[in-house]
Amino acid sequence: MVARDLASRGVSDSHVLAAMGTVPRERFLGEELAEFAYEDSPLPIEAGQTISQPLIVAVMAQAAEIGPGDRVLEVGAGSGYGAAVLGRIAAEVWAIERHEILAEQARRRMTELGYDNVHVVSGDGTLGWPEAAPFDAIVVTAGGPSVPASLFEQLVEGGRLIIPVGSESRGQELLRVRRVRGEAVQDDLGPVRFVPLIGEEGWGTTAPASAPAPAPAPAPAPRTLVLGPAARGHVHGVAELVRESAEPFSSIDDVELGPLLDRIGDCSVVLLGEATHGTSEFYRMRDRITRALVVERGFSAVAVEADWPDAARIDRFVRARPTVGARFRPFERFPTWMWRNREVDELVRWMRDHNAGLDDERQMVSFHGLDLYSLYTSRAEVLAYLDRVDPEASALARRRYACLSPWQHDPAEYGRAVITGRFAGCEEGVIATLSDLLRRRLQDSAESGDDYLDAAQNAVIVANAERYYRVMYSGSRASWNLRDQHMFETLQVIRAHRGPGAKVVVWEHNSHVGDASATEMGARGEHNVGMLCRREYGDDAFLVGFGTDHGTVAAATDWGGPMEVKAVRPSHPDSYERICHETRTPAFFLHLRDPRRDGLREELSQPRLERAIGVIYRPETELQSHYFQASLPDQFDEYIWLDETTAVRPLASRQTDEPPDLFPFGL
Repeated sequence: MVARDLASRGVSDSHVLAAMGTVPRERFLGEELAEFAYEDSPLPIEAGQTISQPLIVAVMAQAAEIGPGDRVLEVGAGSGYGAAVLGRIAAEVWAIERHEILAEQARRRMTELGYDNVHVVSGDGTLGWPEAAPFDAIVVTAGGPSVPASLFEQLVEGGRLIIPVGSESRGQELLRVRRVRGEAVQDDLGPVRFVPLIGEEGWGTTAPASAPAPAPAPAPAPRTLVLGPAARGHVHGVAELVRESAEPFSSIDDVELGPLLDRIGDCSVVLLGEATHGTSEFYRMRDRITRALVVERGFSAVAVEADWPDAARIDRFVRARPTVGARFRPFERFPTWMWRNREVDELVRWMRDHNAGLDDERQMVSFHGLDLYSLYTSRAEVLAYLDRVDPEASALARRRYACLSPWQHDPAEYGRAVITGRFAGCEEGVIATLSDLLRRRLQDSAESGDDYLDAAQNAVIVANAERYYRVMYSGSRASWNLRDQHMFETLQVIRAHRGPGAKVVVWEHNSHVGDASATEMGARGEHNVGMLCRREYGDDAFLVGFGTDHGTVAAATDWGGPMEVKAVRPSHPDSYERICHETRTPAFFLHLRDPRRDGLREELSQPRLERAIGVIYRPETELQSHYFQASLPDQFDEYIWLDETTAVRPLASRQTDEPPDLFPFGL
């Protein structure tokens, strides 16, 4: 954790790094959360609070410039983890906590660990702890409306006060305030997001009202995820407002899509999300919308969260083009059920039938993958293309790509070998091959069209995937941003290739198509496809999210594990899903860009929890594993609710030897 999540992201204070490597974080969590102890994420504790993200603990300790002889006050002890870290650096630490149950637990932990220089007390942290003042440093782990005067007065001359300050609970600026000749000298350390600072010189007994947050800074911003009092309560009133604003429908098969298409209007990029990767109803509704966009609005491409070479095989099937290149069966990499299912098969076969009725190939709808995981399949496709058009260049590319071969069955191990210095890496060779292919663009693109596009895009994937597997060990933010940047740039390539005015419908998870700047992802410096589309296309991009309360889902327990049909737990009381469930409307559209009822955006803009289930689902740790904080109206233009949902229907592997351009999913 220290090297991966702290040192690699700018924490350089040797005292802080040593302390973070010494304090056992699992001792400050319940046993059921021990496996998550060293992930760079906040986790829930008693009294509705959280244990802070390790990065934020380290960043604040470093900003406080704490030395071995210092006396330190922490406001908001919580589990005691932050105070324990400070205690490994400073001479004496006082930690004040307003929840007595948390204070008592923290005191017991300090005793058990032998941290006798850390003193945990109960009280109003906004007033400080005059009995032990003055302090060399004060660290406040909650966001207030301003700097409490009582805390500033308890600093020694030259003392440092670290505190998040902002006009609303959704986002603040992290400040370092120094006491210099009795005056406050302030440094702004960047945007953060914290639970409200409650107390006499804080927000009082309730959290402040929230407002839309600005776009996040590009640098990673630490945050604490917990819902304050303002995000709880009033569910029935908000649910009634949602019910009155919604457009109910009885079934996916019979749904009237006209009003939705009218709201989409002339938008040329429509992004259709999903709250899980394994829910039949999400696929079926996206299928219905996609068909309508193709037939009624002239959309000419479908781009999905799948690997490019696999989707390219499906594209050849739907446009009745011959299969070329390396031979493989599409969508046989984990998780196979995500695209090898009956719901997708029905869309693919409809696309083929639709295209068969068109005389002009330029009007045919195409099928593309946006993702970058296909390092070795893409490598094989590049070589197969060069074998056909330039055997000499193919031989050179094979020599350049050869260094990737030892890790063919485990590309993540390649990244580990490079990052640990056991292997020099293949970056130079894969970039050189990409450059050679791009230089062929002028002479080849006019002659080979789609074949060249496939080869060039596969070369891009090899280069980006090689980098992805290297940076994935530098932290989740870097790898996430690289992946979503790749998917967005691939979307741009598809639009350019399909010609002027091309319209594309995108199928990806909510976490990719919803605007990241409206979620905690943005607070930690992550961007996504939806956010990049809004920046590039503005209102010409239409973002659609999906949600459900309960039912079943196809998912695995661990990465690479078998698919299971799992029960989806009813939604969390503090979530958007619970609000939708309490409308008692089984299925509806909810327009968010310009809603039919005044006040809907304002009511829903208040940050709440939102559920995200990928290919892994762990119901036993759902809150910490599958919920994140978001502002729904800023995240999506439309939200589609399906209260009860069922798992996708996976297809069995093909047992025959038909070529892969026939029966694309192995029927």
